Amino acid sequence: MKDFFYAIQDLFVNVLFAPLDYLRELELSSWFAANTMSWIFMAIGFVAFVYWMKQLAKFNANNEEDKSISSHSYL
Repeated sequence: MKDFFYAIQDLFVNVLFAPLDYLRELELSSWFAANTMSWIFMAIGFVAFVYWMKQLAKFNANNEEDKSISSHSYL
């Protein structure tokens, strides 16, 4: 059973984290290239934000939202 857990450790440390180790070493020569993953996630977040804002504007233009003051019973 101990070998099974060592195999999982070996998989993660030597195989799956190898690209991240490469990015860590790349930081010494190029900061922008080393933060490639961050740039990709920021781009995805920006695209999702723009899509969300367009959807909100579309629903606002159709007047589909209940904007009455007494829309909730506790108000």
